[in-house]
Amino acid sequence: MAKFYVQCGSRNVIVEAIDSEAAAMHLIDSAMQSHVWIYDDADLSDGDRHAHLAIEALLTLAPEIRVSEQGFDRNDSLTLGTPEVLLQWHQTMVALSRLFRSAGLTPKSLSEMNFPKNGPNSALSA
Repeated sequence: MAKFYVQCGSRNVIVEAIDSEAAAMHLIDSAMQSHVWIYDDADLSDGDRHAHLAIEALLTLAPEIRVSEQGFDRNDSLTLGTPEVLLQWHQTMVALSRLFRSAGLTPKSLSEMNFPKNGPNSALSA
């Protein structure tokens, strides 16, 4: 896997990913982790969930995500729209939520699978 430098406003991450889109998804996943609880709330529709995320992104993220294999703040970075990557992340979370429900798996909610505590880099923050 390649190493990518991903930035969106003041957020910067360096991540190994299969491609630039996956690297951008990682940044969105990191930024939206505190909002994963919405997928556990059965009273919210998928549209309500997406609207919640869109408002949060509008308030906290830049309109575009820049991805490069060379470094941060490069003019030749690939530019992806934050709303489009957010929608892709939301669709992934909806699919995961439906998969959990259809499989009858309820012991662990999506919000309990929060990355900072259990994620692949958890050893770095310990």
